[in-house]
Amino acid sequence: MPYAASIEPTTACNLGCPECPSGLKKFTRPTGKLDINYHETLLDALGKQLFYINYYFQGEPFIHPQFLDLIKAAKHRKIYTATSTNAHFIQTPEKAEAIVHSGLDRLIISIDGLTQATYEQYRVNGDLKKVIRGTELLVAAKKKLKSKTPHLIFQFLVVRPNEHEIPEVLALGKKMGIDEVRLKTAQLYDYENGNPLMPIQEKYARYRKTKSGKYVPKYKLLDQCWRMWSSTVLTWDGKVVPCCFDKDAQHVLGSVENKNDFEKIWNNSKYKNFRKAVFTDRSSIDICKNCSEGTKVWT
Repeated sequence: MPYAASIEPTTACNLGCPECPSGLKKFTRPTGKLDINYHETLLDALGKQLFYINYYFQGEPFIHPQFLDLIKAAKHRKIYTATSTNAHFIQTPEKAEAIVHSGLDRLIISIDGLTQATYEQYRVNGDLKKVIRGTELLVAAKKKLKSKTPHLIFQFLVVRPNEHEIPEVLALGKKMGIDEVRLKTAQLYDYENGNPLMPIQEKYARYRKTKSGKYVPKYKLLDQCWRMWSSTVLTWDGKVVPCCFDKDAQHVLGSVENKNDFEKIWNNSKYKNFRKAVFTDRSSIDICKNCSEGTKVWT
């Protein structure tokens, strides 16, 4: 049974990021939110060995009106909790303090530009001022409540419009009292002929240019993936998928309806056959072709 899981609070999102199916509203699966009572069923089903939950898959978690109740339920079971946000729904001291009180252990804040002009080239429909305000309120709430959590991470997705701002985001994180700043390479769907989002500095790109002029993933895809045995991903409506690269849930391995279902799914023929395919010919699996697992994503 897995020791880690990603659980999707909602597929809804307020932004329109160009490399995100949630932002582009291109899902074939339905948009919805995790029912608070059904969430308890999922926690029961995943087993007592589970000690880590990332409450994020697609969508913006804080759109879910009961999101912090999900966190509290997991913390009641002594499970480490993490999530990722664009911070647009953290705009009051009360909200920031409620997040700290919930017990959330780690919070990634996406800040992909240090001017509105660069920020909105990727975070379409986003407002950088809201990201900064949300961050300031969280730092202040932690200080007021004398809390070490949540561990706050600035995540800077390096793309061509913002790569010149890398030194500035590192300085800003330190100035604001952020616990950590991470530079992340961007996954691009259309990369073979180049992409306007691809950084000029190759060390910040997941792709390299070949002699033919075409681009390919920088790192070799190996027939292995430890995630297939250590973690799982569940959509808001209980579908079990292999990993976070299956964004549109094209490889559903089963659906959890009651607390006894997940263990059966974890050991069923579909899951076993998927794991076998990863070991034998991973490059034939569509969601694996552009996968960064086992490669250098963080710089």
